[in-house]
Amino acid sequence: MHNLFGYKHIILIILSIIVIVLGYIFSRKAKFNKLVLSIFSIGIISETIKILYYTIQNESNYVDAAYLPKSDLPFHLCSIQIVFIAILHYSKNEKIKRLLMSFMLPSCLIGGIAALLIPPYTPRNGLWIISLQYFGYHCAIIVFALNLLLRKEMNWKLKDILNCFKILGLFGFLSIYINSMLYDGVSNINFMYTAKPPQDNLPYLNLDQGWFMYIIKYALLAVVAILGCYSKTIIDAVKEFKSTKLAK
Repeated sequence: MHNLFGYKHIILIILSIIVIVLGYIFSRKAKFNKLVLSIFSIGIISETIKILYYTIQNESNYVDAAYLPKSDLPFHLCSIQIVFIAILHYSKNEKIKRLLMSFMLPSCLIGGIAALLIPPYTPRNGLWIISLQYFGYHCAIIVFALNLLLRKEMNWKLKDILNCFKILGLFGFLSIYINSMLYDGVSNINFMYTAKPPQDNLPYLNLDQGWFMYIIKYALLAVVAILGCYSKTIIDAVKEFKSTKLAK
């Protein structure tokens, strides 16, 4: 996008915080179905902007046809949320919806915040419309995640945390296959950042000790992030266990 934590990036972060706060204030009283429809609509608009821009402008090596760059396929942790939101909107299966939402809570919240703080750099992302698309979409999924986190009717349980870990493990494993299948020696394919860090020279997520140590540190960070998102659920479960034990 822009230089990491340069003045343009900082301005976009400040604007994003304002949008997220206002978005949550206006969305928290909305019916959940309407919230899902709103986020789904934003996702469709976001993907449409991206597809039209990249296929029309295209990369320099695609001069005779309109192709969407492989790196912009919706397999990233944030962009794949559009598929999940579509399922939430159209599916009638409450178990599947609950399963997806257990994963969407931390992945939208932590993934969205990380995307705002560490946006991928590419010279193709210079125009304001692409910055608006990128930051606007990630603000929307953060607002959605805040609703999942703070709405009392969600009533998260320990089994939801376990389901979240299962889905994260599955997608992390599949991303290695996807990155390998789509990599052509030129394109920067790095879905879910399992191939390499999102940026070079990061203080924690780096390749200083090789890929194996990187992926271990990445997994540990994901575990901490998920447990942090579900901290209230864990605390409530511990309190319930203690009260049950004392009652006996």
